[in-house]
Amino acid sequence: MLDSPTSPSGGEAAEFIEWQSEIAAFAAIDRLEQPPAHAVLFVGSSSIRLWHTLAADFPELSTINRGFGGSEIADSVYFAEQLVGPYRPGAIVMYAGGNDLADGKSPEQVRDAFGAFVTQARRWAGEVPFAYLSIKPNLSRRRQLPRIRAANALIRACAQARGVDYLDIHAPMLGADGEAEPRWFDDDGLHLNAEGYALWTGVARDWLARRGFL
Repeated sequence: MLDSPTSPSGGEAAEFIEWQSEIAAFAAIDRLEQPPAHAVLFVGSSSIRLWHTLAADFPELSTINRGFGGSEIADSVYFAEQLVGPYRPGAIVMYAGGNDLADGKSPEQVRDAFGAFVTQARRWAGEVPFAYLSIKPNLSRRRQLPRIRAANALIRACAQARGVDYLDIHAPMLGADGEAEPRWFDDDGLHLNAEGYALWTGVARDWLARRGFL
C-alpha cells in the first residue's frame, strides 16, 4: 500500500512509513503460524499492543492482537487491509484515539478518523460485531480530559449511527474527584497495569457475552 500516494484516511503515504516495519512484522508472524479464522481481532494503539494477557483473559476464544504502539486512528485506517483483511475476524475490538488528541487533533477529527476506520474495517470484514473502547482518562494527560470527553461523545454518536457498539471504559476509570484513578495505571500514568486490563477484560467479556461469543 505504500506505493499509493494517498491513503483511505486522506493523508500522504509518506506519513505512514514509520509503521511499515511493525505492519511487516505482523505479516511475518502470520507466515510462521496461520492465524485462526473468525477470531476476535483487537486493533489500535499501545493499550492494545501491551495487552499481553489477551489470550489468557479470553481462554474460550481465539484472539488476535494487532495493536501498534503510538499509532493514531488514521494509521489503522491506512493499514486496514493488512490489519483486518487477512484474518476474516468474527468480531473486532478497537482502542485508539488518545494519541490523536495528544498530537493536537480535534475531537471532530478523531470522530471522523474513527468513521473512516469503520468504513475500511467493514470493507475487509463485513458486518461482523464491532466494539469501540472509549478513550480512557490518563494520569499523564489530565489537561486533555475535556477534549477526551468531547471526542468520546462524538465517537459514541458516530458508533451508534454506524452499527458499532460503544463500550464505556472511561467512566469506570474515574475516581470520586472526576479525575483518572491511579489504581488502573502503570508507573507512566498512561498505560494500564494488570488491574486496569482486568477492568477492560470485564467490559469486553460482557460485550462478547451479549454478542453470543461466550
